[in-house]
Amino acid sequence: MLTNPTSCKWYDHDGEPVAANASHYMVDKPHPNHPAVLVVARRHVESPFELKAEEWADLGEMLDQPRTWLAQHEPEDFTIGWNVGVAGGQHVFHAHMHVICRFAGEVPAERGLRDFILR
Repeated sequence: MLTNPTSCKWYDHDGEPVAANASHYMVDKPHPNHPAVLVVARRHVESPFELKAEEWADLGEMLDQPRTWLAQHEPEDFTIGWNVGVAGGQHVFHAHMHVICRFAGEVPAERGLRDFILR
């Protein structure tokens, strides 16, 4: 299902990233009740299983950026995850990681990433 890079909204993203490194960039995904960011692979790959070792290393170095950016919302915790494949809930076929703020008392918080994405 890999889309053509010329038609992929994440491959040639024209918005200003909140943070970036050689392999990934981060975009804010504003939502009044569930602040979140996406960390998007610069290389056009469909799933995280296709990332190279250096891309994983760059992702590890970048992982503190979402927490720092989202701290302004004073979250209790975070949900971090990937949707891979149609059955896995993926509807944008370009590898990207969700980092979602979670708050104490939030009813659906225990349902995890899939529930959040489906809402």
